[in-house]
Amino acid sequence: MSSLPSSRPLAPEPTWAVAHLFPPQGEWTENEFFALHGNRLIELVDGNLEVLPMPTWLHQLIVKFLVRAVESASGGFGEVLDAPLPIRLFEQNIREPDVMYFAPGSEPQDPRGYPSRVDLAMEVVSEGVEAARRDYEDKRRDYARAGIPEYWIVDPEQERVTVLVLDENAYRVHGEFRPGDTASSVLLPALMIDVSQVMQLGTSR
Repeated sequence: MSSLPSSRPLAPEPTWAVAHLFPPQGEWTENEFFALHGNRLIELVDGNLEVLPMPTWLHQLIVKFLVRAVESASGGFGEVLDAPLPIRLFEQNIREPDVMYFAPGSEPQDPRGYPSRVDLAMEVVSEGVEAARRDYEDKRRDYARAGIPEYWIVDPEQERVTVLVLDENAYRVHGEFRPGDTASSVLLPALMIDVSQVMQLGTSR
């Protein structure tokens, strides 16, 4: 008895012709990256494009909380911004930290351009193994290479805040803070964050 063909449609083919209009992975230049960059969260890593997951409600609540905390701790000195804002770390590497603090003098010379120096970067870890690897491993390596003095990893899934400070060419762990702890900064001594308060964001009140 012959079986009837499945009525379930096959997955559509990607539009390969469009892909051929762009450089292959590993060969993207900064100009080509900025020409493509639009309403998607995209980073340039060693000439390769990385499409980031769209942030969730909780992710953005944490980012908002962190921006306000850093602004308060900075006392009005420097600038605190959040993504999207491409940062030129080094050649063929452009990242977009979730939260960025620029000390006075770190601003780009042309305000219509993009900065190449950040004094404190914060990442809120999105769901999934790939996102965690990117923030804990890849960005830790890239931010250290770029000379960013301090890097915070805020992980709502693990309920942990990791604060890293630059020691010569690599980061050392200043502290791993959990609910009940107060995460502290070396760069901005006034920056003290109640980890329990961060992890409770988005919960019903």
